[in-house]
Amino acid sequence: MSDEIGDGFQQGTKYVRDSLPGGYLDRSTQPNPFKEYNDKRKIELYHPDDICNISLMDSLKKRKSVRSYSKKPISREELSFILWASNGTQRTEGGMEFRTAPSAGGLYPIETYVVINRVDGIEQGVYHYNIRRHALEELELGNFGRQIALAALDQRMCLEASFVIIWTAIFERSKWKYKQRGYRYMYLDAGHIAENLALACTGIGLGSCQIGALYDEEVNSIIDVDGVEESVLYMSSVGPLSR
Repeated sequence: MSDEIGDGFQQGTKYVRDSLPGGYLDRSTQPNPFKEYNDKRKIELYHPDDICNISLMDSLKKRKSVRSYSKKPISREELSFILWASNGTQRTEGGMEFRTAPSAGGLYPIETYVVINRVDGIEQGVYHYNIRRHALEELELGNFGRQIALAALDQRMCLEASFVIIWTAIFERSKWKYKQRGYRYMYLDAGHIAENLALACTGIGLGSCQIGALYDEEVNSIIDVDGVEESVLYMSSVGPLSR
């Protein structure tokens, strides 16, 4: 890998006046903005009621990266709220579903997976968040805490967390419209979602830490994505504050 690959990408994806890429968008070829595992068992989540016990202003003031958690499991209601607040559906207008986080062009390239260590009423395992149904799809049961910690450059907080969120991008969703510049937007989209999660966790008294240091292919293997058409971008650990 070239030491200057990032510099090349930054320069190569700039927009220049009078030289913007053109072309016709064929809506019939637009990728589906929803990924669903129709053959997997569904675990319905709770309706996203407001369970925050502090104001947005207080959440902004108190938000911080938390890397140590108590071993107390969190509730299914808390998990439901955090997933919805991060990137769930907040309204439907004109036949389109809008989410709690912005996305360039409304293309929503980001998918959410969850490695559950300790959540009341939900078995340990790897799950996919079905946004349209506000449900978890069970991909594989088992204790994956050690694996996800090792994949996060041996960060033990992923083993101690109640759950770990994995955000991937399905690249073609953004490239369909924005070509190579779409990669810029996908990383921005993931950042919007992660901040929603951080504030939601703070609002209900939980801690989180956002994680960019990871072995990409080890994470991709845990959630069984190919790393080419879909790959991990970002993660977050979540758990109760240690006292």
